[in-house]
Amino acid sequence: MKKIISFFNLSCFSAIILSAQTGSGGTSVSAFSSFIDYQKSFQRPAEAMSRKENTLQKEFEAKGLTWPAKFVYVRSFKYDSQLEVWVKNERKDFYKLFKTYKVCALAGTMGPKRMEGDYQVPEGFYYINQFNPKSNYYLSLGLNYPNLSDRILADANQPGGDIFIHGSCVTIGCIPLTDQFIEEVYLITAHAKDLGQDFIPVHIFPIRYNVRRSAEYLDKLTKDDKQLKDFSSRLEDAFYFFEKNKQLPVVLVSEKGEYYVNDAPDKKDRKLEEDANAAPVKKKFVQHNERKITGLAEAVNQWPKYPGGGEAFLKYLDKMNKEMRDRLPAGIKKAFIQMEFIIDKDGTPVNFKILKGGLNDDFNDELITKLETTMASWLPALANEKPVAKKMVQTVSIERLVPLEY
Repeated sequence: MKKIISFFNLSCFSAIILSAQTGSGGTSVSAFSSFIDYQKSFQRPAEAMSRKENTLQKEFEAKGLTWPAKFVYVRSFKYDSQLEVWVKNERKDFYKLFKTYKVCALAGTMGPKRMEGDYQVPEGFYYINQFNPKSNYYLSLGLNYPNLSDRILADANQPGGDIFIHGSCVTIGCIPLTDQFIEEVYLITAHAKDLGQDFIPVHIFPIRYNVRRSAEYLDKLTKDDKQLKDFSSRLEDAFYFFEKNKQLPVVLVSEKGEYYVNDAPDKKDRKLEEDANAAPVKKKFVQHNERKITGLAEAVNQWPKYPGGGEAFLKYLDKMNKEMRDRLPAGIKKAFIQMEFIIDKDGTPVNFKILKGGLNDDFNDELITKLETTMASWLPALANEKPVAKKMVQTVSIERLVPLEY
């Protein structure tokens, strides 16, 4: 029997956690009669409420839901690039899906976040602990990374932090939505906070486990990585508990930082489905000047670092957007292209591939050529204090400056 040192039920955080940050700067929340009134004191939430509240109310009513929701649950799927918002109005009720939003960019790969600067989106069980109405990325919802499991398993000195669901469609380790989508998620969760849900759960999964193509991808990725396979299996238990019960699972954390899910459904009862909405998987990738890499590192002590840090890398991606937006094919206003590349042990970015979201061959070819020829050399990853080659994944967002005229 494994010794359990802590447990938490993600549907009732307020019973076991005393406080969480809910505002960002300005006048104290306590100076206002309600949390919603506090949010209205900021320009962006106020404008979002003016634009969105009537529409949200009508969408709720069309789905037989009560606006605003008293209880909200958010779950996100990295590989599938989706974020779901589930709602209910009484604790005993079953959660019902309100909407699925597209996550418009991705940094890192499948697997948990384990250190600062690894460009990873965390995976696991979190809650919203901050509403930022003046975010650098329009509006943002802070998550309580590192949680208890992360504090045990991540780098003790530099586990990283500042993980948000935010707007602006750029990321180096967060969950980005379009500004239009983050307005909706921000308002839905702000109203739930206003109605007394202090700790709004957010589950982040590597994949949607019941979709065949996603499951096959994860199986291939974890085939030779038992640690990642075991970790993902624990998250799978929570996914299927919710799929079966439409209530949140009780999640426990062992002294080794491992997740355990109470009453997880038997694995033999889990069924795969085809993803009817999925775009066809691209079978061949454009390749330029490919290096033969030996000793590609999986675990590193220090991830590659772009010169100038994360903010400089975001500026580079913005520059790429400006240079490529006029090259978008006719009829396409915006593209989110997921790239894979390797930072070799000498710091050179090489072996660029398009994983998802590629357009026509000419556009893909030009984008890869620009990345190859303009991306600066990085500080390479370190393993045992020696430079090693490390694979990276990053979404490049390309958007036209002005709307198309038809």
